[in-house]
Amino acid sequence: MCTNGVNVNEFQQMISMIEDHLKIERRWSHNLGHSAKDAGFEETCEKLHEAQAQLDDVLALLGEAKDILEDEASQAQGVTVSLV
Repeated sequence: MCTNGVNVNEFQQMISMIEDHLKIERRWSHNLGHSAKDAGFEETCEKLHEAQAQLDDVLALLGEAKDILEDEASQAQGVTVSLV
């Protein structure tokens, strides 16, 4: 369904693809943080867990963006078509 020239379903799918990618990066940051700690690299562990926390924040923002997109699309006045 297109709203204001945007296919909302495809747009949501693209956000979901970004989320999927970031979930993998988050998991690797977490796992590598534990590996660093086990090897005695405390500062590296700390930075990797900071990265993990920031990825959590980004994932939350992307979730909010999808919710807002759905709300905005449902409130749109309609489809506008322009001859190019």
